[in-house]
Amino acid sequence: MKVRVDPQRCQGHTLCAMIAPDAFALSDLDGTSSAVCEVVPADQEELVREAARSCPEQAILIEETQSGSSELTVGHEKTREAMS
Repeated sequence: MKVRVDPQRCQGHTLCAMIAPDAFALSDLDGTSSAVCEVVPADQEELVREAARSCPEQAILIEETQSGSSELTVGHEKTREAMS
């Protein structure tokens, strides 16, 4: 699983860092979020999914890769893409 935060969408609500504090870091300047690491450790995956579902701006993008396909989640919406 990979995660990133869209800096154009993030408004600094800080819910992601409250839900998954080991996965998201907040800017000291404006409170916006960024992923601590693009690749999410297995023990943090469910917390990162919950953070994405909770983001009011749907700024958290999750990519889950399994057996030749990739599923991208933006907030509550999922799309399937073939791996290149």
